[in-house]
Amino acid sequence: MTAPKIEVDYTVLDCPDPTALAGFYAQVLGWKPTSDDGDWVVIQGPGELRLAFQRAPEFAPIDWPSDGIKIHLDFVVDDMQEAEHYVLGIGATKIEGNENHPGFAVFRDPVGHLFCLCRRG
Repeated sequence: MTAPKIEVDYTVLDCPDPTALAGFYAQVLGWKPTSDDGDWVVIQGPGELRLAFQRAPEFAPIDWPSDGIKIHLDFVVDDMQEAEHYVLGIGATKIEGNENHPGFAVFRDPVGHLFCLCRRG
């Protein structure tokens, strides 16, 4: 059997306010919004990279680490200290530093999704 062509379209994050959360990630990544109908917002990065944000009033973040990670976003950075300071300044919360795992730190976005800053290299 030949596999059909299947490609990733969006990574979608559920959230109570798609416009606000898209704004946070647009600032983190330097990406631009491409559509916003209030319930569905898309930001565009280089090439075909896109993140979408979908209204989900009942969204509740997982209790990490007891619930496990499930899914998270990893972002590569050149200067960990500068990137950490920046994301904290725009609304992220630091969950765990890199004391136990050199090279990355764990954060929550403003609604509770987990993401990591990972030192390049």
